[in-house]
Amino acid sequence: MPTANDSVCFHSTHLREVDAMTAATARSFARHAHDQYGIGVIDAGGHVSLSDAGVVEALPGNLILVNPGEVHDGRPLGAQARSWRMLYFEPRWIDALQADITEGDDTGFALFAPVIADPLLRALFDAAFACATADGGDLAAMAFDGAALDAMARLVRGLGHRRPLAPCSPLAVARVREMIDADPGQAFSLADLAQAAGLSRFQLHRGFVQAFGVAPHQYLLHCRIGLARRLLKAGQAPAQAALAAGFCDQSHLNRAFARQFGVSPGRYRFAHEGAPA
Repeated sequence: MPTANDSVCFHSTHLREVDAMTAATARSFARHAHDQYGIGVIDAGGHVSLSDAGVVEALPGNLILVNPGEVHDGRPLGAQARSWRMLYFEPRWIDALQADITEGDDTGFALFAPVIADPLLRALFDAAFACATADGGDLAAMAFDGAALDAMARLVRGLGHRRPLAPCSPLAVARVREMIDADPGQAFSLADLAQAAGLSRFQLHRGFVQAFGVAPHQYLLHCRIGLARRLLKAGQAPAQAALAAGFCDQSHLNRAFARQFGVSPGRYRFAHEGAPA
């Protein structure tokens, strides 16, 4: 989060269709429009803006939503600076995401309100923003897809979509787990796994969580940590084990390994030096 008194920052993301921005400023913005969907959250202070729904106020914890081409402005509520985070999505990406969730049943998607208070959606946004701005290769991309699908599903339900979604085949979900188990070091994407299982991304994400209690990217991380542990125990150096297990580099393995075991990969390997094979 920017710490300067007047700061607007765009952050590097691993997603070509998504921009991430943080701001902490008392600046007022004149009327303008974006060519992207915008979903954000007010973290501190208050924000007033003109929107398609008239003048609205957003307070800490509120989500702010804007459609492509929607004319709006923005100014602080009172004299104090406010801070917020935004994710901006290319329209074709949002269109594909909501079509995936609704299986093509809805068209002409639009964000239904400029300001909403929804703690669950706020938590989903926080997860998506963290994944969008984190490095981590295919794991980060899969994590973002899952968080974005969950957030979009929440918005779709708020829009009144009531068509029952097709049930997810347990065999198809099990097949995805078998694919990950067979080669956790392989680069995966949620789209590739869904296609191999004959499911939509949302069906796979939702069905996997229901069947196994974790999202696909979390299960993949678990498998990669397990593979790296076995390689370390067999004597491989942490850098080699990290790449062989599918991690971007040793630092990503270090963080994941320490979170699970409480020690670094190097210390784990050292403890097993000289142990019988």
